[in-house]
Amino acid sequence: MIKITRENVLIRNGREIVPQDADYSTWVKNNLGKSFQANEARKGTISYNILKAHQHSDQDELLRLKFDSITSHDITYVGIIQTARASGMKKFPLPYVLTNCHNSLCAVGGTINEDDHKFALSAAQKYGGIYVPPNLAVIHSYNREMMTKCGNMILGSDSHTRYGALGTMAVGEGGGELAKQLLEQTYDVESPEIIAIYLKGKPNPGVGPQDVALSIIKAVYNNNFVKNKVMEFIGEGVSSLPVEYRNGIDVMTTEAACWSSIWETDDKVKEYYEIHGRAADYKTLKPEELALYDGLVEVDLSKIKPSIALPFHPSNVYTIEELKNNPKDIFALVEKESKKVFESNDVAIDLMSKIVNGNIHVDQGVIVGCSGGTFDNIVAAADILRGKSTGNGTFSMSVYAGSQPTYMELVKNGTVADLMAAGAVMKPAFCGPCFGAGDTPANNELSIRHATRNFPNRDGSKPNEGQTSMVALMDARSIAATAANGGVLTGADEVAVEYSPKKYYFDQSIYEKKVYDSKGHADDSVDLVFGPNIKDWPKMPALTDHMMIKVVTHITDPVTTTDELIPSGETSSYRSNPIRLSEFTLSRKDPNYVPNAKEVHEYEIYREEGKNPEEKFDELRSAYEAIRKIKGFEALSPEEMGIGSTLYANKPGDGSAREQAASCQRVLGAWANIATEYATKRYRSNLLNWGIIPFLIEDGNLINKDDFIFIPHIKEAISQESDRIKAYVLGESLKEITFSLGHLTHEEREILISGSLINYNKKMNSSR
Repeated sequence: MIKITRENVLIRNGREIVPQDADYSTWVKNNLGKSFQANEARKGTISYNILKAHQHSDQDELLRLKFDSITSHDITYVGIIQTARASGMKKFPLPYVLTNCHNSLCAVGGTINEDDHKFALSAAQKYGGIYVPPNLAVIHSYNREMMTKCGNMILGSDSHTRYGALGTMAVGEGGGELAKQLLEQTYDVESPEIIAIYLKGKPNPGVGPQDVALSIIKAVYNNNFVKNKVMEFIGEGVSSLPVEYRNGIDVMTTEAACWSSIWETDDKVKEYYEIHGRAADYKTLKPEELALYDGLVEVDLSKIKPSIALPFHPSNVYTIEELKNNPKDIFALVEKESKKVFESNDVAIDLMSKIVNGNIHVDQGVIVGCSGGTFDNIVAAADILRGKSTGNGTFSMSVYAGSQPTYMELVKNGTVADLMAAGAVMKPAFCGPCFGAGDTPANNELSIRHATRNFPNRDGSKPNEGQTSMVALMDARSIAATAANGGVLTGADEVAVEYSPKKYYFDQSIYEKKVYDSKGHADDSVDLVFGPNIKDWPKMPALTDHMMIKVVTHITDPVTTTDELIPSGETSSYRSNPIRLSEFTLSRKDPNYVPNAKEVHEYEIYREEGKNPEEKFDELRSAYEAIRKIKGFEALSPEEMGIGSTLYANKPGDGSAREQAASCQRVLGAWANIATEYATKRYRSNLLNWGIIPFLIEDGNLINKDDFIFIPHIKEAISQESDRIKAYVLGESLKEITFSLGHLTHEEREILISGSLINYNKKMNSSR
């Protein structure tokens, strides 16, 4: 079904995979009559040519990119604009789409989200942006419909920013990277490896894009095969897939941990652009005659079956058939794993109770958002449910179209009527079910969703309060089949149905009537509209010569998600208030993090006031005494050494691009993270942009919770690009350890030394 090749792979014309046992030089000479040059063949990928067109450096190893447009939603855009304003921005220098699809609910958690929306509209008017009102479109639907262009690049503050199926390389990043684009700075990244995703065959009836996506994620996530790389989709199987089917696969590549994605384009993509009134934005993209890739994933679409990703990750995939044949053993594995996930025997999930008379009963079905709420998916679900009933028991089903134009066409062609007649509830464009702010399951409910994620501490789970829910990812077709069976888990390949795909007609007038598009015109006379919950970023201290950090949290999970670092859901209402939001940091993973971090932050505040913290805080005296036993630091003055908190996690940062996963730590006085590796480039970028040093350590067992760690000459080490940094764990006996930083650009080093991206830009502006 899926085969992985970990070596370089040469592909001819995007179709012929040169045998691995062939000598490429000899093969090219014999078949093409010319010499083979690996460096030139690497330039034959679709990805290389798009990246080259956006490169603003003469280096091959380091990309300095400028994007064609950027986009963010109402959980992230206030912080981005506030950062850019504080850094000197006067207008948006490129198209900036501000959507309202995450905090669309009027009031959650005691604040009025509409205040943020008014801020965004005033910002679009003042700085020259594009404002999409609430419930009109989810962020990625709007960008697909209106902003993509073959060969372009889009940067978004949502991790699922993926438009590769439409010929646009898109990257999901933290807000700091968007602020850099607004300041006309570059996005800097080491040149990524390119992995060919070679599709062949054709999916069987009942197999949808989520089934294909989950199968690929299962094959590549846990082995890091595509981590921080580009997934380039090629092969004869591409042509068998409708464009919306491709979009559904493409948006889920984020869960494979790749950096970006791109697909070859064809007449179906051309038709998509024509339907959307943008025929001029299409061009054919395909690999050149010879393209050398850094690896290969071969996917036989004809062998993929309806699948389910069980809690608590999209890579925890089984076929539905496999699960139904062996539910007790598989559920037992998930329940056992949940003990590790929640690090508590008091937190329990009960999947076994979902097995009744040999059948698996689920409580809820949801088709939603950028992955599930596409036109084709909803039409297919209606085909399955037409004339049937979802039942009047505990099972419920909700369907969210990704955009209002999609919704209107589904109304016109009768799809909505069929779904409503079956008992499904139609809802407006909203991303809430993907992160726990809509259709939140009840305690111990099992929800099946065509959505993007099923992480722990997401979708409404609050394990430290005894509230847990279980979310499994499935394709819209199998969700509809399950709904038609009254909530009994059913694969779409088990039902007899005649699919009747409908032609899509795009009505742009909805956007013309409701979207504010400045066409790039900024009006400085407009005042920004601030609600009472919109606050400026607090002051961030610059890096000192030496540093002492305290490990206030030590997490041993294999992976720590951004949802655990800063929970989603009800906390969304405080996204525009850095101080209020920081109170939720790690609240579902370590409720003691905030008070412990605040205690350390008090030490630093006292020092910044010019006082000697050693004189006031008993805990610090022994730490200072230990430092003064180190040669050269016998007379260390507290003024020379900043004090901050840190957390240790094996692999932090999987999941959302939300910068608040880092900024909230910084607000509470964090100066570093320590990890054996970072789950995503975007989380590491968030740390850097907030002045948090992303230390790497080979063995996490060398440090423990509550350890004080002294890092001498840290400012000098960062400035002089030291690869290995000596540090000391302070205790009754000193323990010397070594940190590393990985690759840092000159600008990233300067940001760390300045204390944050805001500080760096203020310093740059003053020097001008």
